Amino acid sequence: MRVAAVLVAVVLFLGFSLPGASAGPKSYIGSKACGECHQKEFDSFSKFAKKAHSFKSIQIMASKLEPSELKECYACHTTGYGQPGGFVSLEKTPELANAGCEVCHGPGSAHAESGEKSLIKNKLSVEECQTCHNGERVKSFGFKPMLFGGAH
Repeated sequence: MRVAAVLVAVVLFLGFSLPGASAGPKSYIGSKACGECHQKEFDSFSKFAKKAHSFKSIQIMASKLEPSELKECYACHTTGYGQPGGFVSLEKTPELANAGCEVCHGPGSAHAESGEKSLIKNKLSVEECQTCHNGERVKSFGFKPMLFGGAH
């Protein structure tokens, strides 16, 4: 049974479709969609994780930044910016305006549709966090990262 689950995950990851599965690559669905099945984790994330409200930082700084600088902020303060199906703008993709569940766990459409655990990242590494939580950004903003703290 486990082999079948892995095979399904590989096929969907590559963007192929299976009978009864949605066609195309995985896409972003937003944290509220994750909360439909993971209510406890979503509630905790929404209440305690600063990244759950990260777009507020962009809104505070927006008037002081050039458009190119603003786009740099989107990479860490939104979900999936610059990736297929990711954040585009507050008007077009408001459900992806904060750094949500899928920033760490990956696009959730295939997992949400099937419930298959192998279709979402469960085990995370420090290296993945360092895309945004790196020395340069920590020094610039005086931020003290707490690995896995406050998420869920």
